[in-house]
Amino acid sequence: MLHIVLYQPEIPHNTGAVGRLCLATQARLHLIHPLGFSLEDKYLKRSGLDYWQDVDVREWQSFEQMASEASPEAQFCYLTTKTERLYWTENFLPETYLVFGPETRGLPESLLRANADRCLTIPMQGTRSLNLSTSVGIVIYEAMRQRALVR
Repeated sequence: MLHIVLYQPEIPHNTGAVGRLCLATQARLHLIHPLGFSLEDKYLKRSGLDYWQDVDVREWQSFEQMASEASPEAQFCYLTTKTERLYWTENFLPETYLVFGPETRGLPESLLRANADRCLTIPMQGTRSLNLSTSVGIVIYEAMRQRALVR
């Protein structure tokens, strides 16, 4: 199963759009608190449209709590602009957690340092970052493409 982890997301409509992507790809969405909004937020529900109730969403009080519940065979990949390793060079495993940071600051430096060999980036020119839901879409569909090749 593919897992999308949003670490302390800040913008409700981004999370709603990511929820729709998760539903479309049958991925599980993990939300790490604190959230910058309520799950009852009208913008979240508007972006998630009428699908939000069908999204497989799990909430966690900390990243460590979520990671401790993952299978020992699970692969964790950390998306950041602070690495040179391109996401399409990764061989995504069947149980993969794609971890994305908050929109305004990205993943904490301590998490990136501790997992430097698992950090991936999306190449960009002319901008320092992409919208969170766009980034999730790019990477999750590459993981799905790889899975289709091995079937």
